[in-house]
Amino acid sequence: MMLPLLVALIVLSATTAGTATGVPHHPHPLDPLSAVELTAVRDAVLASPLIPDRPISFHYVGLDEPDKADVLSHSSSSSHRRALVIARAGGQSHELRVDVTSTSTPSIISHAIHRGAGFPRFTGEEQAAAGALPPAYPPFVESLRRRGLGVGDVGCGVFAMGWFGGSAKARLTKMQCFVTGNETANFYARPLEGVTLVVDLDRMAIVGYRDRVVLPVPKAEGTDYRADKVGPPFTGPATAPGVVVQPEGSGVHIDGRVVRWANWEFHVGFDMRAGTVISLASVHDADAGQRRSVLYRGFVSEVFVPYMDPEEEWYFHTFMDAGEYGLGVSTFPLQPGSDCPANAAYMDGYYADADGKPVKANNVVCIFERYAGDVAWRHTEVNVPGGLTEVRPDVTLVVRTVVTVGNYDYTLDWEFKTVGSIKCVASLSGILEMKATTYTHVDQIKEDPHGTLLAANTVGVYHDHFITYHLDLDVDGTKNSFVKNTITRKRNTGNPATGGAATPRRSYWTVHREVAETEADGQVNVNGAPPADLLFVNPNKRTKVGNEVGYRLVPTGATAVSLLSDDDYPQRRASYTKKQVWVTPYDKSEKWVSGLYAEQSTGDDGLAVWSARNRKIKDEDIVLWYTIGLHHVPCQEDFPVMPTMSGAIELRPFNFFERNPLIRTRPPGNVNFQNCSCRI
Repeated sequence: MMLPLLVALIVLSATTAGTATGVPHHPHPLDPLSAVELTAVRDAVLASPLIPDRPISFHYVGLDEPDKADVLSHSSSSSHRRALVIARAGGQSHELRVDVTSTSTPSIISHAIHRGAGFPRFTGEEQAAAGALPPAYPPFVESLRRRGLGVGDVGCGVFAMGWFGGSAKARLTKMQCFVTGNETANFYARPLEGVTLVVDLDRMAIVGYRDRVVLPVPKAEGTDYRADKVGPPFTGPATAPGVVVQPEGSGVHIDGRVVRWANWEFHVGFDMRAGTVISLASVHDADAGQRRSVLYRGFVSEVFVPYMDPEEEWYFHTFMDAGEYGLGVSTFPLQPGSDCPANAAYMDGYYADADGKPVKANNVVCIFERYAGDVAWRHTEVNVPGGLTEVRPDVTLVVRTVVTVGNYDYTLDWEFKTVGSIKCVASLSGILEMKATTYTHVDQIKEDPHGTLLAANTVGVYHDHFITYHLDLDVDGTKNSFVKNTITRKRNTGNPATGGAATPRRSYWTVHREVAETEADGQVNVNGAPPADLLFVNPNKRTKVGNEVGYRLVPTGATAVSLLSDDDYPQRRASYTKKQVWVTPYDKSEKWVSGLYAEQSTGDDGLAVWSARNRKIKDEDIVLWYTIGLHHVPCQEDFPVMPTMSGAIELRPFNFFERNPLIRTRPPGNVNFQNCSCRI
């Protein structure tokens, strides 16, 4: 939700790239911008007379992807390389498109000034600059003195202030602070409660200040999570170490950013706002002898995290992590053997810093085969001579990114299964946002604390997590439809068509099929009754027996929807969180569910507004927007660092293949390394 000053400074000093490295001679049309291309973009913008003001701050630089038709047809026009730039200068947000097909002669092909509501994401550099303001601000120094603290005892971070009516004329943010020091690395557990600053980021000046209440700072004891602080001795549960053994080597083949594994092929991109982007995912149909499309483009469009404390220091904690901070710029190098197993391969990414210079994000994507001991399919039959058992083990391919936005860590997995499924898994860990309080025991609480008492003087505030995916499905082609197969109960009254009389059976269920015609029909709360199978089908492709080929949407827990009032300001900005499923016709410009300018947005741009046009979605190129939602009631086990909890959706073949696509999978042979033991 925020990037503290000390973290921002580390990022800026450690990751800015030096001399730009080379660009591939023939980049894939959906490859992210390379360091050379980012440098060319910067040169073109700085040299252009279209932005006369200085300094120029780069807030977003990403691939302006080619038209979908060109990519799918392998048209020569898809070889054009263009960038979308959002930059700030002179108090205005500029949108530019830059052609970098030739990095030696980049050119600006369009320019506009954003006149509507909202601002671009914060840069790490301005967060660091804002964090340096409070120690030089006399009222803040006096507040610290009242609490027995000095300026060297605290660090402050930028907290997006959201929108609560009116029209934002200035690019303001709020700042809040924590007690730091060597006692603990967990400064989130030691908030400086009651103090809030307002900073004008364009002027880089404090323009508002309030010290409302003095509350005790929670103690550092018991809050640290570093290994050398919690042990030895390590008294927690111990497990035997394990390794991945692949005697024939890895089955993953990576060509640039194109991944081929088992029956899957797809492209892995990287974006400073979205993080990992999966494109052109197709599965090989062995019976048909051809490769068939499933997903054109998929990524996390937004992470909305509203907190449930309406008090002065908390009501505005309604963060949009992708649009306000950026998921791609919040990735950090994955830790081999911990974040990813030993058999993982890694990919880097590049993004632009506030000066437009390329920053290399090392090892921010890992790709590995997972052997979890699961079963792909099996059957034991006793009614044949001698009996038989057939089993096929399940192996999946995982593409993983970890995003750390302030206190929370999101592990975002794309799992590809040989059965043809794609599973999106969002896992949460990290540190809660905690509020200082006078309470030291629950028996003292007489009113709503808006959270759970986790330790003395420490409340973990109630909140939600809504992770919204943009999934441009192309099920065996671009023309798809959205189908709701509703499960309905029937009374058994016999079958007049066949002359059958009613049997003693009194009830059964059957399926009522409904094809969504427009966007209004494509909005679903999956918790609603009656239950339904949600399908994405290609009405122009059928199996041999006549079924439309399709994919089924299977939620796996974490199906919460927002409980905020429709007229509440955070809900107006994130109105899409009232339903998990939205279906819209494809539009290349509709990428960010919270709008292009999410910071201080007013809800006038984004998914709900687009979908209100109620466009046709039957037999069209359609996009699925799905939100994984969790209501988080903190508990003591979440303190000082919370164990991982997850939610997921799976896109599973539904009449896509003529039969089980794994029926001809080779059975495992006799392996002699079922359990390797190593002694030193």
